[in-house]
Amino acid sequence: MSPTAHAGRGSFVGLVAGRRTRWVVLGFWLIAAIAAAGLAGRLGSVQRDDAAAALPADAESTQVVLLAPSTADTEALPAVVVYERSGGLVDADRAKLTADARLFAQRGDLDGAVVGPTLSADGTAAQIVLSLDLGPDPFERVGDAVATIRQVARADAGGMTVHVAGPAGSLADQSAAVSGIDTRLLLVTIAVVIAILLVTYRSPVLWLLPVLSAGLALVAAQAVVYLLARYANLAVTADSSAILTILVFGAATDYALLIVARYREELRRHEDRNDAMAVALRRSAPAIIASAGTAVAAMLCLLLADLNSTRNLGPVLAVGVLTGLVVMLTAFPALLVSTGRWVFWPARPRYGSPAADASGRWTRIGRSIARRPRLTWLATTFALGAMALGIIQLDASGLSSQESFRGSHDSVLGAQVLNRHFAAGVGTPIMVVSRADRADEVRAAVLGTRGVDAGSVTPGEIHGGRAYLKATLIEPADSQAAYDTVDRVRGAVHAVARADALVGGDTAIQLDIQRTARADRNILLPIVFAVVFTILVLLLRSLVAPLLLIGTVVLSFGAALGASVLVFRHVFGFSGEDSSLPLYLFVFLVALGVDYNIFLMTRVREEAARHGTRPATVLGLAATGGVITSAGLVLAGTFAVLTTLPLTMIVQLGFAVAIGILLDTVVVRSVLVPALSLDVGRHLWWPSRLFRESAEP
Repeated sequence: MSPTAHAGRGSFVGLVAGRRTRWVVLGFWLIAAIAAAGLAGRLGSVQRDDAAAALPADAESTQVVLLAPSTADTEALPAVVVYERSGGLVDADRAKLTADARLFAQRGDLDGAVVGPTLSADGTAAQIVLSLDLGPDPFERVGDAVATIRQVARADAGGMTVHVAGPAGSLADQSAAVSGIDTRLLLVTIAVVIAILLVTYRSPVLWLLPVLSAGLALVAAQAVVYLLARYANLAVTADSSAILTILVFGAATDYALLIVARYREELRRHEDRNDAMAVALRRSAPAIIASAGTAVAAMLCLLLADLNSTRNLGPVLAVGVLTGLVVMLTAFPALLVSTGRWVFWPARPRYGSPAADASGRWTRIGRSIARRPRLTWLATTFALGAMALGIIQLDASGLSSQESFRGSHDSVLGAQVLNRHFAAGVGTPIMVVSRADRADEVRAAVLGTRGVDAGSVTPGEIHGGRAYLKATLIEPADSQAAYDTVDRVRGAVHAVARADALVGGDTAIQLDIQRTARADRNILLPIVFAVVFTILVLLLRSLVAPLLLIGTVVLSFGAALGASVLVFRHVFGFSGEDSSLPLYLFVFLVALGVDYNIFLMTRVREEAARHGTRPATVLGLAATGGVITSAGLVLAGTFAVLTTLPLTMIVQLGFAVAIGILLDTVVVRSVLVPALSLDVGRHLWWPSRLFRESAEP
C-alpha cells in the first residue's frame, strides 16, 4: 500500500474507496434512489408556466392582476374561435356560427357571456370569443378545454377552416408542446451520452457506470427540486425542468470522465484498485469541487434577478450541479472500484504497464503552440472576435406567440386569420384599472390613444371604489407596435390627475417581462463576472491568470452568441431571440466554460512548481487534453439535444450553449489559454509565491 493511499484511510476518500465502506455508500444511494424516485415523478405536478407569475410584484401589469378581486377577474382566459371561407361565408355558415355560439354558452367553465359571432367586413371570416375560467393554474386544463371547443367548431363545418386562437389557444399549444417533454428529452440525452462514451472509452461496458450514476443524480436532483417547489415556494417551469435534465446529465458525466481518467492512470501505479481510487479521488476531487462550486456560485447569482422565472432558475440549476457533484464523488467511485479492472475491457490498465506516450497528440499540439505562442493567441483572438460580430444582428426583444413555437400550430394559424380580417389584438385586450371617480377621464384618455380600437373600449365597471375597463389593440397583441401602444396608453392614463391608473393585460405582461429581462441582464452580467473572478483568484492564488481566463471565456461568449445569431437568422429562419437568451448564455458559458480552464490550469499550476510555467503548460495540456475534450463533447452534445424540442427559446439556448462549449473546449482551452500561458510565463501567477519561485526554462 502506498503512503498516499494510506493517508486517505479513515477520511472521505477512504470511505468511498474502502473495501467494506464502499458497500455502505452504495447501499445508502440505493435506498436514497428508491425514496427519491417517487418524489421525482411528482415534479411535473408543481410546474407553473403562466407569464404573469414571472414578473415581480411591483410590475405595473402584475399590480393589475393583484387588484383583480376588487375589480374584475383578470384570470379569465379568452379563446377566439376563428372561421374562414375564402369565397365568402354562406347562409349555412352563418347558421352554423349561431348554433356554435349557443353550444359554447352552455359550457360550465365560462367567465362571462360568449361574444359573437362577429363577421369580418369582407364577409369571408367570423369569430366567437369565449372567456374561460380554468382556475388559478390553467396550464393542465387548457388542452382539454380547447380540444372540446375545436371539436364543436369543426363539426359539420362544411368546408370552412376553423382555428382556436387567443391566449387559450396559445397556452393549449404550449401545453401540447411540452407534454411528455421530460421523457423524450431524457431518452435522447441518454442516447447521446452513450454514443459519446462508447467512442471515448472504446469499451462495451464502462459507459454503463457513468450513465447509471448520472441517472441517479438526476432522480435525486428532481426530488430535491420537487420538495423545494412543494414546501419552499420555488417556482419550477417546463423550461427549467428540461434544462435541469440536460445540465445534470452533462455535468455528472463530465465529472465521471475526469475521475475515470485519473483512476485509469493510478491503476498502472497501484496493484490494489482501492488504493488507486483513493489516490485518484484525492487528486481529482479538488478540481471537480472547484468547478462545481464556480458553476453553483454563478447560477445562484440569478437570485438577484427581478424576473421571477430567472430568479427561480438559479436554485433549480444549482441543486442540479450540487447533486451531480455529490453523487459522482461518492456513488460513482464506489461503483467503479467495486467492478474491478475488467470494466475497462478490452483495454484494461494493468499494474506496472507504461503510461500514455509522452509524445502523444496533445503533447505535439502543446509543442506546436510553444513555437509561436504570441502569434497563436493573437490569431485565435482575431478569429473569435470576427465571430462575435454576428451580435450586430442580435434582436433580443422577445419572441411573439408565433415565433415561440417551431412548426405549424393551430393558435398561430388562427392568429394569422385574425390579423387578415379583424383588429389583430382581439381576444387579448389591455386592461386599465383606475379610481372610480376618474373613470370617465381615464376612458377618454384610452379612446384618444393611437393604436386602440375605439369601438372596443368598454365602459368602466365600478368595483369597490375602482373602475375597470378593457380595450382591443389594432395591431397583433405580441408585436412591437402593440407594445408601443401600451406605452402610449400608459402615458395617457398616467397623465390623468389623481386617477392612479394602471395598464395590464397579456400584452402589457409580455412588455414588462422583456424590460425586466433587459434590466436583469445589465445588472447580473457584471455580478457573475465578479463572482467567478473572485473564485478563480482564490483557487489559483493569482490576479493575472484569473483575468486572462475570464477574458477568454467572455471572448468565447461573444463568439458563441454572434455565431448563433447568424445561424438563427440565416439557417433556422428565426426573426429574433428570446429576451433572456444573452443572460442565460453568459451564465452557462461562464459557469461551465470556466470549468475546463480550471481543470487545465490546476494541473498546470501543479506542474509549474517543479518544471516552470512554460513546460508545465505543455505537460498540463498533454495530461488533460483528451479527457477535457471528451467532457466538452458530452456537455455540448447534451445541450444540443435541446434543439430537438418545439420551443424556440429552448432551441436557441441549447444551440448557443453547445456552440459556446465547443469553442471553449476546442479553441479556448486547447489553443488560446495555452498560448497565453506560454507567452506570459511565470507572470501568470503574479503576485503569488509561485510567480517568485517558479523556474523558467
